Amino acid sequence: MSTPVLQLQNASIFQRESLILSEVSLTINKGEFVYLIGKTGSGKSSFMKTLYGDLPLQQGQGTIVDFDLTTLKEKQIPYLRRKLGVVFQDFKLLNDRTVKENLKFVLKATGWKNQNEMDDKIDKVLDKVGMKTKGFKYPYQLSGGEQQRVAIARALLNDPELILADEPTGNLDPQTSVEVMGVLQEINKNGNTILMATHDYALLLKYPSKTLKCDGNKIFEVVQKTI
Repeated sequence: MSTPVLQLQNASIFQRESLILSEVSLTINKGEFVYLIGKTGSGKSSFMKTLYGDLPLQQGQGTIVDFDLTTLKEKQIPYLRRKLGVVFQDFKLLNDRTVKENLKFVLKATGWKNQNEMDDKIDKVLDKVGMKTKGFKYPYQLSGGEQQRVAIARALLNDPELILADEPTGNLDPQTSVEVMGVLQEINKNGNTILMATHDYALLLKYPSKTLKCDGNKIFEVVQKTI
């Protein structure tokens, strides 16, 4: 029996007053790895922002990790984000603190209190992305690929039911992109559901998976041969 972690029914995505995407109906089940593709400006980022509560869902039905997007209140957003892991293109790491301190900052912000449990969790997620020995470094001492690995580790901290990766390889060279993609694939094999927005078609060919496309104000599933 598939368990949906994301379901949208006739949803419309707005950026303020302008309609970005309409009649969006889709389901992502637990354990899936799904790509979201489309040209720049086709609505991928607005779609992602709606999923993590940055933009309200104004029309249609939508549930994500058991939260109803249509009735989502401001005060529920932090709880929603605890169940989601979000990975951004530009890493969003704090340069004035070490890798470990970056991760600890997120744990504290999401309600963790016990120092040993926090250290333990940080070690585990850094290990998962191959960065266990780099915890003492500052983000500016790391390469782009290493920073993105840390960003993925950060997204794993609260054992998210769904990871939203918004162009996670957008700022990386092809070789590093493949390495970061390998990390995401591994995490997916371990049971994490991933929705990844990308315009890197080389990755899609190398790691084929279910693909949704943003085009002409719509999102639809495409067969990879037709991309």
